[in-house]
Amino acid sequence: MVEARAEFGIGTRVLSVSAVGRLDAAAIADGVPGIALMEAAGAAVAERAQVLAQKGGHVLVLCGPGNNGGDGFVAARLLAGKDYPVSLVLLGERGTLKGDAALAAAQWAGPVLAALPGDLDDVSLVIDALFGAGLSRDLDGAALAMVESVRSARLPVLAVDVPSGVDGDSGAVRGAAFEAVETITFVALKPAHLLEPGRSLCGQVHVAQIGAGEAAIAAGLAASMPPLHHNGPDLWREDFPRLTRASHKYTRGHAVIVSGPATKTGAARLAARAALRIGAGLVTLTSPAAALAENAAHLTAIMLRRCEEPDDLDDLLTDERLNVVLLGPGLGVGEPTRDRVAVAASAGRRLVLDADALTSFAGGARHLAGLIAEGGGEAVLTPHAGEFARLFDDTKVMQAGSKVERARAAAALTGAVMVFKGSDTVVAHPDGRAAINDHGTPYLGTAGSGDVLGGLIAGLLAQGMPAFEAACAAVWLHGDAGLRHGPGLIAEDIPELMPTVLRSLT
Repeated sequence: MVEARAEFGIGTRVLSVSAVGRLDAAAIADGVPGIALMEAAGAAVAERAQVLAQKGGHVLVLCGPGNNGGDGFVAARLLAGKDYPVSLVLLGERGTLKGDAALAAAQWAGPVLAALPGDLDDVSLVIDALFGAGLSRDLDGAALAMVESVRSARLPVLAVDVPSGVDGDSGAVRGAAFEAVETITFVALKPAHLLEPGRSLCGQVHVAQIGAGEAAIAAGLAASMPPLHHNGPDLWREDFPRLTRASHKYTRGHAVIVSGPATKTGAARLAARAALRIGAGLVTLTSPAAALAENAAHLTAIMLRRCEEPDDLDDLLTDERLNVVLLGPGLGVGEPTRDRVAVAASAGRRLVLDADALTSFAGGARHLAGLIAEGGGEAVLTPHAGEFARLFDDTKVMQAGSKVERARAAAALTGAVMVFKGSDTVVAHPDGRAAINDHGTPYLGTAGSGDVLGGLIAGLLAQGMPAFEAACAAVWLHGDAGLRHGPGLIAEDIPELMPTVLRSLT
């Protein structure tokens, strides 16, 4: 049999488990034999195994009863053909294998073990080909014992599709799961490669193109609509603001950041600085009278306006050039903040609501949705997990399923773009489009970092960028700044890194 070879690469597509199943079926209906797809997948696994295993090292292949196990049989055969010592363990009986998995198993000439070898000391690499992304129940019995034994022995694992025990759509662990050093998946990323805790268990992820064909890919994507993406510049670069010779500060938008009371003004100033750095032509910080001196002492290019009551904000927004309003950072929780949100929404401005502006509507997501709908402007909400739970506590959003599904449900309910923050931030549009971001670092977990993100979104919105694309871009750029700085990062560093980050895009 001719040895298949995979082509590696990662694009923006993220496909659900059901979409991948439809894609495979479409490829086969289009004339691609299922066993050819399995051969290509097994070849991709074997190729990565040769990189990870010691030269000539013992490779232990764990095969399940389905097509994932068939990929394992192909990989085992190819590795043995390269003179690697291979032990193969099958979960279940060989005679019960069906379809392409049975064909792949028939090509394996070596022994098939029913259980792990008693001594794992000489194993150089474990290939996990037990279950893949379609697992629908918690691991138990022999499969659970295999996971526990491999983890106890601290053996390096190459996972096929996703580490067994990880739910392919949600990233959740079903009872227990392998922790892989690398994962090889096929055609496109799955949600579990980007959503925690699956993301942390996958290690480095490689996507292998196995010859499904463009027609089948298109059919699979159509079946999985609305689309889910891996966030990155390819997703939003075409919509990113560009300057021309005719550009000036008034063509680049004017963002308004609403400051909190004295001694609680720093968060709003961080957001304002970020909005200016990301390219807004003008930024105005509104301030209570008691906080004017405090704010003025820290501001230069950012303008300062006294704004004591919601009516003052209403008066300010009669100037239609002020096209974006950010409310929440350090603003305070309660009725005054709700009133300010209502004023900004009724003015039809593009809104960014964060922090206290979200907590002020705890249990009142429908009320907030009504304000956004009545005003007719676009809104972006940026909750972390705690704020998300408080805002949607009285709705069915919290029972929607995975983080992606909850973000989509929240966006649909509020009519706003949702930035559900975390190490696996999900951005969702009310129409169902969504993106998962993994471009970041734990060093961003520092006071004020979220305020800066809100300012970046506001600055991009001020320049006319579509709300979903602006949110995706801001999340990625925010993460890129954190990655560039690394240890010692504080929130004030992030806006100052924007010139470097933005130059990298061009």
